[in-house]
Parts: sequence; C-alpha cells; structure tokens
Amino acid sequence: MAKVISIIMGSPSDLETLKEAIDLLKGFSVGFEVKVLSAHRSPKELAAYLEAAPKRGAKVFIAAAGGAAALAGVIASHTILPVIGIPIETKSLKGLDSLLSTVQMPAGIPVATMAVGKAGAKNAAIFALEILGINDKSIQSKLSAYKKNMAVVLRKIKIKV
Repeated sequence: MAKVISIIMGSPSDLETLKEAIDLLKGFSVGFEVKVLSAHRSPKELAAYLEAAPKRGAKVFIAAAGGAAALAGVIASHTILPVIGIPIETKSLKGLDSLLSTVQMPAGIPVATMAVGKAGAKNAAIFALEILGINDKSIQSKLSAYKKNMAVVLRKIKIKV
C-alpha cells in the first residue's frame, strides 16, 4: 500500500495528539508514514525527507508542532503538495502560540490549519482523506459512510431533562 499521507511531528511528545489522526487513517486503510523531524533541530534531515517524499508516493502532508510551530510552514516552503497543520496544545499558552504560528503564513506558502489539539488531529486526517478522495471513489465512499454514521450516533443519544 502506497504511503500517500506523510505525518510529521516536531517532537515525540506530539504523538499523543496525533494518535487521533493515526487511528482514523488506519480505519480507512489508507497508507501513511509517521516521522519525527524538527524544523529547528533537524532542518537538513527535514528538507531531505521532503524532497524524497513524492518519490515514495506522498500526496499530502500533515504537520504537528507546538510553541513556535514552524514545521508546517517549513514543509509548505519545500513542496507544492498540500500541507495541513495541527497546532499542538502547549502548557504556557494552551496552544494559542502554536495556532498563530501555524496559521500566519506569508502569501504563497499556504498551510491549511486545523484546531488546536486532538480535534485538529482528527480533522487533519479527515481533510487529507477529502483531498485524496477527489480522485479516489473508494475513499469518497468511506468518507460518506463515516459522516452518515456520525449523524446516526447523534440521533441515538437520549437526553433527559
């Protein structure tokens, strides 16, 4: 199975947040790979990885980083493929720093930015699947069923007042 989604985190501690995206992608049986590469601590390795990624089949990048959160923007500066940023929640500013660093990109270097934290990770996976689904009827069908199931689950909830 081709690894069409590349998930990159700036630190191993970001994995806890990224599990939401990873679990969702496993459920859709879409090929992906996960790497720890920092925009600040391993810039040369990151650039080399990004240059080789399309040759391995990557079509979409998901980048998760906290604090300065430069990772998604650096990835976007090295590729013409879509980049989806997940701001990681931080202790000091609850992820506001990560959000602003991820979303405030200069013109010409777009990053689709999701919500801070686990909801953002899940939405990043769904958004990546939606991008891939443009040309993949199987992914479209699975996404349609997934979204219909969300409504079914809500209808089953009974609230007593």
